Amino acid sequence: PPAMLRDEDTEADFQRFLRRVDDVTNLLQGLNSPDSAVKEKAFAETEKRLREQGAGREEEEEEESRTTVNRTVINTSVRAFPSEIRAGHNGFLAALEKDAKERAQRRKRNEQLADALREKGNEAFRRGDFAQAIQRYSEGLEKLRDKQELYTNRAQAYLKLHEYEKAISDCEWALKCNKKCLKAYFLMGKAHLALQHFTEVRQCYEKMLQIDPQKENLFKECVNEASLEEKRVKEEERAAREAQAGNVAALSIKELLQRINTPGQDIPYYTGGIRLLAEVVKSCSGQTFFRTNNGFSILRNEAVRGAFCAEKKSPAEVELCVSLLLLWQAACAGNEENRRLLLTQPEVTAQLPELLSSGTSQIQRETLALISLYSENESGRRLLVRQDLSRWLQILMAFVKSTDARADSAMNILSDLIGEERFQTQCRVLLSTGVLPVFTQLLAGARRGERAALARAVAALGRLCADAGARARLAQSTECWQACLELLDGGPAVSSPEYQQCVFAVLGLMMNLLLESNGTIQDFAVPITGRCLALLSHQDGRIVTRAVGVLSRVLPASPSAVEEAVKGGVVKKMLKFLKAGGQLTAGYAIKTLSICTKSSRQAQEELLKWDRRFRVLLRLLESGDELVVGNAAFCLGQCLQLPGAASALLGSGAVPLLLRRAGSGARSTALQQNSAIALGRLCLAEPRHIQQLRKLNGLAILNSSMKYVHSS
Repeated sequence: PPAMLRDEDTEADFQRFLRRVDDVTNLLQGLNSPDSAVKEKAFAETEKRLREQGAGREEEEEEESRTTVNRTVINTSVRAFPSEIRAGHNGFLAALEKDAKERAQRRKRNEQLADALREKGNEAFRRGDFAQAIQRYSEGLEKLRDKQELYTNRAQAYLKLHEYEKAISDCEWALKCNKKCLKAYFLMGKAHLALQHFTEVRQCYEKMLQIDPQKENLFKECVNEASLEEKRVKEEERAAREAQAGNVAALSIKELLQRINTPGQDIPYYTGGIRLLAEVVKSCSGQTFFRTNNGFSILRNEAVRGAFCAEKKSPAEVELCVSLLLLWQAACAGNEENRRLLLTQPEVTAQLPELLSSGTSQIQRETLALISLYSENESGRRLLVRQDLSRWLQILMAFVKSTDARADSAMNILSDLIGEERFQTQCRVLLSTGVLPVFTQLLAGARRGERAALARAVAALGRLCADAGARARLAQSTECWQACLELLDGGPAVSSPEYQQCVFAVLGLMMNLLLESNGTIQDFAVPITGRCLALLSHQDGRIVTRAVGVLSRVLPASPSAVEEAVKGGVVKKMLKFLKAGGQLTAGYAIKTLSICTKSSRQAQEELLKWDRRFRVLLRLLESGDELVVGNAAFCLGQCLQLPGAASALLGSGAVPLLLRRAGSGARSTALQQNSAIALGRLCLAEPRHIQQLRKLNGLAILNSSMKYVHSS
């Protein structure tokens, strides 16, 4: 590996200069010290140094001005201010200050010039003129030697020109200016990687992580890249040794590739050669021999490329295409470098979506198998999402109609990709025009099609809603909501486990879409509410929980939906879930009740009717979930506006519970306010509660809570 700095004289000069700067800084601090003894000592030391340096210091001063690193360096030459030294301390300090200002002004001018040259260098870099960029950065460094950005920018340009040693040197100079420069370590790591200095690569990336632990993802990506490159080098070195030793597979692969590249043969000839080749490249060494013998350039053969890219393929061309796909599967299985190289072939990346939608089951099956090699691991997915995948969601979802293993393979790939941010972004492009029509057709045919695959497709679309842009588009689609409602129409009557899985997935999608608020949701709020009410008696508890969740999100969109829910007995059903349901169901149920009691007096009356002494709400006030407690306090506060409701709580633990919640140090301000409002309404409606409050020394909290009561 290269040494830290090749130019020893320059390095020594740089270090001497830094020491001089430190010495002058220490002297200035001493001269300005409030301690008279320290000041006298510093003054004596200054005079001593000035006498020692004398007139010969003037030439050194000129050199120093060209290599300034610190922002302010003091001219310590005796000739600069002899009369001031004789004048005493005050004159000496004034001269020092004047000299410092002059140097600061010169530095400011040089900094402006350096910045202008840096910008010119950046413009050249963006144009791809890296030599010009290097020249501009170098000119900037002549103006300002300690400009870290100029070193790192020039290093980046050197990397583009494959001048890795120079890039490393510039990064080292940048680190002398700023020892915590992340960009310098990053670029130095890239340069060492290109030179195959793998130990130094990891040291650079570890330094990055030490400086900024938030860069862990970048660190992992860089280290993974280095590990893959090191693995590639070792594999190829081993393969070269085996080939020299006369390895049979190496000779076979080389001979087969030569035959396949022979022009003028018929398609069956090439198909046979590709099939034989697929058998001998399955081992790790075989995969490496295939790569090092330019196996991925097989499409340069005009006949092979023509058959692979043909829009309408003859039976012979189909066989050749399938053989190619099997060959690439064998070459790429477990081999990340081969997977990367395959996707650098433009014909391959262009044809993958065409092969998926070809309509030929053999080709589709083997294409799905090849893509699965990428989608099933993180590094493979990173390679895939660098391609244009805007059509893939639409194409993969269409496989739901298949009745064989293609549907399951396509859904596996879709499930793998849907969590990738870049894939989500690309899916927006054709979401409305391409994906939604396919999706609505699939939902409409749910009772006839492959339901297990459909459920996975719907779940994938629900995960796509993590992307706000995609979610907003779907939530505005009338067709999407209509299709979801049509699938739910079967309700409990359709007992097939696969169909129920579809219902579960659709409810999850609806919950995600209801994070949005728009006119389409308002229009569908009432029918959505009706479908969910029908599902509350379903035998599958997971479906019931999601139905309650949908209610908790759709009811705020429409007063008519609240009215529909209350008429449908939602209050009694939510109380039932709160008594016996799990934590998740209880959270949705109490939120649903809080929405209903906020705007419906009938809901308040029914809650009081079915929970006369508010035992359910009081139990929820003791929950450890602040959201549940806040909603329970809100419901109670709404119901306490009813005549007689406050009296029903006499002798209960309502006062101490609400007092504790209103005065607690909860993270949720809404929880405290809701508890304070309920406490205030309780005491206003039934003064006898005030006596208990007085015993608990809670009148101060009651007084402070009255502002919430009056404004609520």
